[in-house]
Amino acid sequence: MTDFPFNIVGFDLDGTLFDTSADLTAALNHALALLGRPPLDVETVKPMIGRGGKYMLQQGLEASGGCDPDTLERTYPALLAFYGDNLTRGTHAFPGLAAAMDALDARGAKLAIVTNKSEQLAVQLVAELGLDHRFACVIGGDTMGPDGRKPSPAGIHEMIRRCGGGRAAFVGDSIFDTQAAKNAGIPSIAVSFGFLMQPIEELQADAVIDHYDELVPTLEKLGTA
Repeated sequence: MTDFPFNIVGFDLDGTLFDTSADLTAALNHALALLGRPPLDVETVKPMIGRGGKYMLQQGLEASGGCDPDTLERTYPALLAFYGDNLTRGTHAFPGLAAAMDALDARGAKLAIVTNKSEQLAVQLVAELGLDHRFACVIGGDTMGPDGRKPSPAGIHEMIRRCGGGRAAFVGDSIFDTQAAKNAGIPSIAVSFGFLMQPIEELQADAVIDHYDELVPTLEKLGTA
């Protein structure tokens, strides 16, 4: 199919492609346990996800007794080490993702990831799930340097460059995703099933989907709008 309107479809990772909340919560609770702090439940942790592991830990410390810079820096390596060893125990793709990727592939669109998770962990996670062959590139929160995290458009610009250029759209679940897309000058689609930090309307996405079955038709509508 050659008339599909987008050459590239980019995705956020946590809360967009995959439900990583169980493994991220386990890593956070491991770090809290080292400090004698009580564990947090998954629903409490979900809104903390999306700005990288250090931000999640900071929010978790604040929610469990307070956070100071020394405790944050001292505990962060333990969180990363535990998470890296347990990346995909409870992580799974959201329903309909595989069929949506097949449909995009059939239409000649390249798929890519731009996440605020570190590049190393993002690449490792996708590989452990056996999906690394599906993505033309993976851009992490550290790939473009200290100022390259979303909502900076740097990662999306790099995604487009690595994919060989062309018309792109971006799919995500947070204000950082929609702002990064807007800053990069491309349309955004928000997923209502993600780790929402705020009402979906406040993301100001160009479109919203409730299931991956809706992705290709929504992209087709956006492309002809």
